[in-house]
Amino acid sequence: MNRYPLWKYLLIALTLAVAAIYALPNLYGVTPAIQISTNRQSVVINQETERRVAQALQEANIKTDGMFIAGGSLKVRVSDADKINARDAIDNVLGEGYIVAQNQIANSPDWLAKIGANPMFLGLDLRGGVHFTMQVDMKAALEKALDRNAGDVRRTLREQKIRSGTIRKSGNSLLVPFQDQADLDKAYPELQKLFTDNMTGQPSLEMSSEGNTLKLTLPEQQLNQIRKKAVEQNITTLHKRVNELGTAEPVIQQAGADRIVVQLPGMTDTAKAKDIIGRTATLEVRMVSEDLDLIQQAVGGNVPEGYELLSDKDGNPYLVSKQVELTGDNINAAQSAIDEESKRPTVNLSLDSVGTTVFADLTAANRGKIMAMVLIDQGKSEVITAPRIQEPIPGGRVRITGMAGTAEANDVALLLGAGSLAAPMDIIEERTIGPSLGAENITKGVNSTVWGFAVVAVFMVIYYRLFGIFSALALSANLLFLFAILSALQATLTLPGIAAIALTLGMAIDSNVLINERIREELRAGKKPQVAIKEGYDHAWDTILDSNLTSLIAGIALLVFGSGPVRGFAIVHCLGIMTSIYSSVVVSRALVNLWYGRRRKLTRISIGVHYPPVIDRDDNVALEKE
Repeated sequence: MNRYPLWKYLLIALTLAVAAIYALPNLYGVTPAIQISTNRQSVVINQETERRVAQALQEANIKTDGMFIAGGSLKVRVSDADKINARDAIDNVLGEGYIVAQNQIANSPDWLAKIGANPMFLGLDLRGGVHFTMQVDMKAALEKALDRNAGDVRRTLREQKIRSGTIRKSGNSLLVPFQDQADLDKAYPELQKLFTDNMTGQPSLEMSSEGNTLKLTLPEQQLNQIRKKAVEQNITTLHKRVNELGTAEPVIQQAGADRIVVQLPGMTDTAKAKDIIGRTATLEVRMVSEDLDLIQQAVGGNVPEGYELLSDKDGNPYLVSKQVELTGDNINAAQSAIDEESKRPTVNLSLDSVGTTVFADLTAANRGKIMAMVLIDQGKSEVITAPRIQEPIPGGRVRITGMAGTAEANDVALLLGAGSLAAPMDIIEERTIGPSLGAENITKGVNSTVWGFAVVAVFMVIYYRLFGIFSALALSANLLFLFAILSALQATLTLPGIAAIALTLGMAIDSNVLINERIREELRAGKKPQVAIKEGYDHAWDTILDSNLTSLIAGIALLVFGSGPVRGFAIVHCLGIMTSIYSSVVVSRALVNLWYGRRRKLTRISIGVHYPPVIDRDDNVALEKE
């Protein structure tokens, strides 16, 4: 009656063994480390890099606890006292192209890592790390939007052969002066058509005239849209940038209308973090002046107004106009490739509809002139190619040549594909949470969970005797399963997650209480012990399922609609419900079956209750239980 087949016992034992293995890495903790990675495909992390790092640390008299290459980066274990000196020594040796940052890595044995058993990620409040609150410069985002609109105005007027003066910005408006009223009247319908949405029919700019000057003003709705897109683009770009740091489970989310919160658990190098998250890369298309007199003046230090002197990777100077004809915002995709004719690496760009039109008009109007493609990365501007326009280029397909090799082409494509910040950001709040504070939070969380578990276990043993021991063992299995799943999924554990673990303990023991009380009721009703055990588990199952299902629905709602700490709580809560059902019903039942199931004439079970004698009608034997 109360027996499992052998395969079921073996299956339960297997799940417990696997859970123990995957939960084990969490006992080893983390150790300080220096992480060496790269943001360029032309720079490879290999054994030579490891040799150079080892030599640099040896010369600096810094001892290591080992180093290894994993996930495309080199990790070096060092002591907490030597981590700053180690970082500086490695950074001085490797130079540009490498990202050298302080971090923390798991201290578990290699054999666990080889089978995919890794410790769960810890949030900022448990592991320590850096916290930034960044404010998006909405004024700069507005300026960028006005510059794009000004470029569209200039191109439209040039196409329609309408003369105008210098376009000026005034607050949220563009001022376009004309020589006479006739030019203004001719330009008005063309610009009105340009700034009218084809889908909605609503104008994106409000137009009015003051004398011979046309005023184009951004409406409030458009301003709000610009601000919203600036924050969204910056968040997307930051996600791509922080991946270079190798930080596990970073938090990047909007906080208010113009602020972004960035949390990097385990990252202790704030300077390197600032350098990475503030990095931008974009492409600008500008025209090049070939006036020899102006070039000589610029080389001599007297750069003409409206120009800047830039150079390519070989150091060749170019007098480039400051007027941007096309930006990386109009790039849909960037891919490296090999040119079929020259067999040289290239970068192929796919432009959006606006970029396609602009580039076609630009190449048609400037035949025979030199056009520079300027790459701006980390505040540095470099001419990556400066071809002479031979013919108009329609279709939105642009090819960048002049790459030194395939690795450089890959780097340029990755940088352009990653996008740029829509607007600069200022760090208005910076906090560093040290590992010691995180360790204190872990200690308090673990102590609260352990003491809660201990009190519950003692109560169950006193109140339910042997069945209380079974419940405590099932509760232990529940925690084991929960930690194993969190580790296998590489979920992030935070303080709210620890609170969810405590809640899981309460829900799991509630299921065992229901089972034990059902068995007691059956015994009081005069059922024989074996029958009472079976019917107690069967009748309690419906109640356990209903109560856990309603809690699971609430947890899923928190998971779907919540964010940050709420989401972390919900993940642990939902997983804990599923593990509690399995441990309370399956594991607990297996323990009871092993102890009582093979006794044919069961006359006594230890469940902490007195009940009247039961008469076995077949044997007329009085059974008295306690």
